[in-house]
Amino acid sequence: MELDLAITGATLVDGTGAPARRADVGVRGDRVVAVGDLSGSAARTRIAADGKLLTPGFVDLHGHSDWTLLSDGRARSKVHQGITTEVTGNCGLTPFPAPAAVAAAVRSAAGIVDLDRSVPLAWDSTAGYRATLAASGIALNAAVLTGHVALRIAVGGASAEPLDAAGIARIEAEAERALAEGAVGISTGLMYPPAIFAQPEELAALGRAVARHDALFAVHMRNYGDTLLEAVDETLAVARATGCRLQVSHLAVAGRRNWGKVRQALERIDAARAEGLDVGADIYPYLAGSANLSQLLPGWAQEGGSPAVTARLADPAVRARVREEWRATLHLGWDEVFVSLVDAPLIPLVLGKSIVDAGAAMGLEPDAACLELIARTEDRVQMVAFGRSEDDLRAVLEHPAGAIGSDGIALDPDGPTGAGRPHPRSYGCYPRLLGRLVREEGTLALERAVAMSTSIPAARARLAGRGVVAEGAFADLVVLDPQTVRDEATFETPARFPTGIEQVLVNGAFVLRDGVQVDAARPGRVLDRG
Repeated sequence: MELDLAITGATLVDGTGAPARRADVGVRGDRVVAVGDLSGSAARTRIAADGKLLTPGFVDLHGHSDWTLLSDGRARSKVHQGITTEVTGNCGLTPFPAPAAVAAAVRSAAGIVDLDRSVPLAWDSTAGYRATLAASGIALNAAVLTGHVALRIAVGGASAEPLDAAGIARIEAEAERALAEGAVGISTGLMYPPAIFAQPEELAALGRAVARHDALFAVHMRNYGDTLLEAVDETLAVARATGCRLQVSHLAVAGRRNWGKVRQALERIDAARAEGLDVGADIYPYLAGSANLSQLLPGWAQEGGSPAVTARLADPAVRARVREEWRATLHLGWDEVFVSLVDAPLIPLVLGKSIVDAGAAMGLEPDAACLELIARTEDRVQMVAFGRSEDDLRAVLEHPAGAIGSDGIALDPDGPTGAGRPHPRSYGCYPRLLGRLVREEGTLALERAVAMSTSIPAARARLAGRGVVAEGAFADLVVLDPQTVRDEATFETPARFPTGIEQVLVNGAFVLRDGVQVDAARPGRVLDRG
């Protein structure tokens, strides 16, 4: 029987963690149908991959492409990395559910990932979003998390008031509905309003819904600085109370005075796993993060979302109070925080500059400049923040519960989502892992790095048939050159595709052929759990 495609001569790293081996792979339709010696098999297309690696397509466990896949379904910055499946909707920041009465607030709350505001909000539920995305045509697969931020707005608006018993019952029911409509889990962002105001009872309600569906609760914790360990304890308490499967999002810590706490956090996770809890963590191979600049504000100053923040910062007394709190508690130096995206009028002054240099350009002290940027741009000023430890990063990469998630967004450098100087993780996460950390530094064995990028995240999200190269699995495949694979994106020039990723197939169809994207290819699917 003739194959549609035979990839021959490659070194296969199959995603399971098994040793690399020489093997050919045959594809028919959307499935891998043969693994072994295919020298005698007929095939419509043959790729000679001698000297190359063949791996499963990378499964990005922590993505934020909810809006940008609708702006440009080619998912260029992801496809060029070899990402064939993204788990979208992390950190609670989804544009659904969005009932008409609160749709504007939901969209505002998701501003950090809503990079093309010409995309209409054409749904009100998880099911509606999934249908819209499927109909739009996408180059990679998407598995959808539903965000706590949107759920909270749908139930209680942008208020900082704790949900009462009726509100908690309603948010649990809304989470149940989202999971029944195809979400692979619920995510929360406990540093984003109004989720920042959630009490333990509210988090437990979400955990109960997740547990009943054997879905995933992905938690952007309340703090990644001075109180990281307290945040880990809070997160683990939800799993202990509800039995939900827990994913600790982008486990890192910022601020030199906090270095070493990640290893302590992992000890807490080990203890929970020893109790029988299902807990994992994800990370990306960089020493900087990215978020709205307003995330640096104290929680009380973020109440009500972007319009309320802007109005609040018009009061000099409020600014004075924030500056006083920063002087006492801020764990980063202003020279470690850089402006990565900002509205057009301020671009020449501050884009790409540290807050120290931006303040000098604006004639302001750094903390005053930070407040002025937030006040003048609402949710349209973003930062890249450094201050992380190489040892902490290695601790997560080497941990058995670790997985890779880029925390990035599918971007088109030539389109409306290509503005600013975004974190280079959106363009180079996986090639950086394989090129720098595996080949050059030897931080990880190749087989372990591939498993962390494929089968492990696929299993966390319950994506059957993804993340492995085996007979019967979906033909999501990557052919790469192990000697040249490398990220080219930097913090100064992030919009650069990597080198060494040669072929990328999604459901048996080429989306990258000989290093060039097949622009018309839209073989991606919106995936279900199972």
